[in-house]
Amino acid sequence: MKKTLIKNARIVTDMQVFTGDIYIEGDTIVEIADSISAKSGDTSIIDVEGKYVLPGVIDDQVHFREPGLTHKGDIASESAAAVAGGITSFMEMPNTIPQTTSMEEWQKKMDIAAQDSYANYAFMLGGTNDNLEEILKADTSRIPALKLFLGSSTGNMLVDNVEVLKKIFSKVKLRIALHCEDEETIKENLQKAIDTYGEEIPFDQHPVIRSVEACYKSSSQAIKLAQKTGARIHVFHLSTGKETALFEKKASLKDKQITAEVCIHHLWFTDEDYATKGSKIKWNPAVKSEDDREQLWKALLDDRIDVIATDHAPHTIEEKSNSYLKAPSGGPLVQHALTAMLQFVHQERITIEKVVQKMCHNPAILFDIPDRGFIREGFKADLVVVDTNNPWTVTKENILAKCGWSPFEGVTFKSRISHTLVNGQVVYKNFKVHEAKAAQALTFKR
Repeated sequence: MKKTLIKNARIVTDMQVFTGDIYIEGDTIVEIADSISAKSGDTSIIDVEGKYVLPGVIDDQVHFREPGLTHKGDIASESAAAVAGGITSFMEMPNTIPQTTSMEEWQKKMDIAAQDSYANYAFMLGGTNDNLEEILKADTSRIPALKLFLGSSTGNMLVDNVEVLKKIFSKVKLRIALHCEDEETIKENLQKAIDTYGEEIPFDQHPVIRSVEACYKSSSQAIKLAQKTGARIHVFHLSTGKETALFEKKASLKDKQITAEVCIHHLWFTDEDYATKGSKIKWNPAVKSEDDREQLWKALLDDRIDVIATDHAPHTIEEKSNSYLKAPSGGPLVQHALTAMLQFVHQERITIEKVVQKMCHNPAILFDIPDRGFIREGFKADLVVVDTNNPWTVTKENILAKCGWSPFEGVTFKSRISHTLVNGQVVYKNFKVHEAKAAQALTFKR
């Protein structure tokens, strides 16, 4: 059994930072103490003096594009980018080709990931207007959540039948993850933009078309329905300040029926960035105003927003170089999400403990993932070593996502990920992904 000793770590877990050593046997942390000696001569020692060791990030929303869209990315390429970014576990979305709306297609993805993934993996099942029977037979110990698109996005899996939605909310025991944008509002706004600009709609109209009201109308209606039916819902990628008023802070995340997430791009960019970034920051829902961003930050810090994720959704640069009406929404984010949040730590906008809570602890709690998301004895050794004083600049040469570009190109991050361990094995070290794969399928204790 492989043995690894991490020495002199500044360990971040359970809302505290302390110095100590971490001893790993196989895939499990077996001891955490002030000072640990190697138990045998074959123990690998990693001295990380001066560096932080965090639990591996659990990203609850990624689009890795396999099957059917592998020219944009695939499970191997995007999970490699993920471990380079300190993400050791991911939950992937169902809008691939074919869509993951049956257990048969879900199993095909699991089989690919078992061979190709560098990070621990899980795949959400997608809901449609006509697959309720398939949803109800899902194995809740292996599927993290049901994903519903209440506004159309890449992949056209819109659930727009109100009666079907009521049945899903009433009968499904899984947590339901929601993309909330009102379709009719978006259509009306888009037509107004076409009437005004023709085919040459400026990218700064994206948050006008996919407006605050489109988001709020959809999310508020979903929350009302959840309150009526008892459904447990998780609202993905909040983008507006107005929506934050719909969510509450509660003492125990485990007891929250209605939860929310914010993504990196909505914390970093504003609508002023369309002038220089254009389609590279075209996401659904849209990046909005500075005031929206500030209110999202406020809700994140006061715990109305529970999770930070990426919504990693790569497209080729050729696709993104199209005009507004043809350029798809989405972009690559897994490789730079953690270092982006640590940049905010340097700016004293958020503490490193809070980053770990929102990116590691809370996804594990929210989705009932046992033995991950914390640095504790008996837990899986999913770990990230971070040097917070080792600047590096994002360039095309060091981007690992298959699409080969990033909205962060040219940004110099102050923190660098030096090692990522998945289930006790070093899978990434200093800009190099190791070929040895150690990923496991995530399970859910329900």
